[in-house]
Amino acid sequence: MIREHHVRKVLVGERRIAARVRKLAAEISRDHPEDPIVIIGILRGSFVFLADLVRALRRRGRRAVIDFMTLRSYGAGTRSSGRVRLAKGFSADVRGRRVLLVDDILDTGRTAEFARRYLLRRGAAGVRICALLDKPARRTRRIAADYVGFTVPDVFVVGYGLDYAGFHRDLSSIAEVTFTDSIRD
Repeated sequence: MIREHHVRKVLVGERRIAARVRKLAAEISRDHPEDPIVIIGILRGSFVFLADLVRALRRRGRRAVIDFMTLRSYGAGTRSSGRVRLAKGFSADVRGRRVLLVDDILDTGRTAEFARRYLLRRGAAGVRICALLDKPARRTRRIAADYVGFTVPDVFVVGYGLDYAGFHRDLSSIAEVTFTDSIRD
């Protein structure tokens, strides 16, 4: 069930996001000498971030093989179900190659842990993780991103690819969501 909600507070604006994506592209370009870079995005939340990131890498003269995998753990809720499942795998050949895994948010760590293990089982020589957002307050797994856009507090966020029940992915900034039933007078 979708709860009544409001997008109230911008946590990270469009200009800050663009500047950080350029810096992440520089770091990734430096750390990944292989050409092309194999990038696997986790759908759906990563698609906006990944698109801007690969364009920034291209401006640095870097090519990328891009593919996606779809993992599920949230549904229409605001909390992870605690169980990650593969909804759609990828088709790129990762055997013997280092892979950059791109996700929208590193929250509990379950999704990143699942995806990393899946890539390694498929033969990847190594997996580095790039997350637009890191929410360490919710981490339940011992996993960290190699590249982080921004660290955010333990609030529900939307925008720049992140959603609530399919809404707000199209926002150009990252904003906090407040729920009507949790607002106190």
